[in-house]
Amino acid sequence: MTSRVPAQVKECLDRARRLWFFLDYDGTLADLAPTPDHVHPDPEVVELLGGLVQVPHVRVAVISGRRLGHVETLVPVPGVLLAGTYGIELQTPAGERINRLAYDVIRPALDILKPRWSEMVAGRHGFFVEDKGWALALHARFAEDDEADAVLSAARREATDVISQEVFCLLGGHKFLEVAPKLAHKGRTVAYLLDRYAWPGAVPVYLGDDDKDEAAFDVIQGRGGIAGLVAREPRDVGADFWLESPQAVRRWLRRVLERVAMRGRSN
Repeated sequence: MTSRVPAQVKECLDRARRLWFFLDYDGTLADLAPTPDHVHPDPEVVELLGGLVQVPHVRVAVISGRRLGHVETLVPVPGVLLAGTYGIELQTPAGERINRLAYDVIRPALDILKPRWSEMVAGRHGFFVEDKGWALALHARFAEDDEADAVLSAARREATDVISQEVFCLLGGHKFLEVAPKLAHKGRTVAYLLDRYAWPGAVPVYLGDDDKDEAAFDVIQGRGGIAGLVAREPRDVGADFWLESPQAVRRWLRRVLERVAMRGRSN
């Protein structure tokens, strides 16, 4: 199957006076990295985002589950708003750093949990404990299915014993478990950014590939925006359009860039 972008989406973009893109990174702008510690900028992504932010009536935010330091390395593009750990930590286009939560509220529980998870996966193939500072993630993407299920279930029970349900939440996914603050939520982050940096007349456009991104779809659509799913096959998650891969995302963004740049020259 190929990507599907309905005519009404194209018309909405063509009519928009301003466009504000909210973009996931891994699985959306770029293929999934082998491990979370694989942090190498993609020149094509850097060039594309650099072109978008040069257009006066376009804004770009990259919202990632990665820690902000990684996002800064992956997107060394002046003018892009960067959001790490699902939006807990931000860097504005002007370079201002914003932490939306006190670090010392979060860290003690993670410091208890981290050695327990590390012990669970010690000597096992295909597991990786990622310490994001604000969150702790257990990856089992390359582990055998049965072993991954057993270890992730045990890790979930361990986490539930350690964390405060008032402060933290558990995020799941394919062979994945994460303990993060409740504020680590892409939907809440998008709402925060739209409110804090209000841009009258802008149509927000969100692109993402997994359930963390889908949490932002309703927010975007509720603000008059457009939500796009990136996946090999379309899923019934309420998205307005579907792109089949990061490569399709880049092609689509380039076409949008060409259209808005041309429109700017004709005004």
